Amino acid sequence: MKVVGINGSPRRNGNTAIIIKEVFKELEKHGISTELIHIGGTGIRGCRACYTCSNTKDRKCIIKDDLINECVEKMVEADGIILGSPTYFADVTSEMKAFIDRVGYIARYNGYLFKHKVGVSVMSVRRAGSMHAFDTMNHFLHYSQMYLVGANYWNMVYGGREVGEVEKDREGMENMKVIGENMAWLLERIK
Repeated sequence: MKVVGINGSPRRNGNTAIIIKEVFKELEKHGISTELIHIGGTGIRGCRACYTCSNTKDRKCIIKDDLINECVEKMVEADGIILGSPTYFADVTSEMKAFIDRVGYIARYNGYLFKHKVGVSVMSVRRAGSMHAFDTMNHFLHYSQMYLVGANYWNMVYGGREVGEVEKDREGMENMKVIGENMAWLLERIK
């Protein structure tokens, strides 16, 4: 089995990557392979509303000069998907929002490509506002007909400006382990 993590942070090895990797550690203990894809800071832009993906049904976006089509293929091949974003002005990063919009249309117009996959969203947050980011990513997972992974608290970890600050939030990091355990459990039951 395989899980793909999508990192919406422009900080390639920042706090969001740290918390996704914490979930990965638990998955890997269960023999589940993982791959982290960084979309933050890569120039992903929003949907053009051209609806070409609805006509071609080739699982591709007409915009070919960014990571979206590569991400779709990796997500199709995966059994589980993790979406991660830092909280920017009480929501996800602009790259994560563009990702959700474009990937969502591609998946929908190609027969709901992620239906029955396992999904979870995680956020790093400096102080507040992460619930809206949580909702944004979960709406995508839910709309994609995926099974969402539960946790023992909200899927956020405190720590924002300095890389590594999230590791000081013991409760948040422990919850990332719980998410990994629960995701592995669900994946094993589905397979």
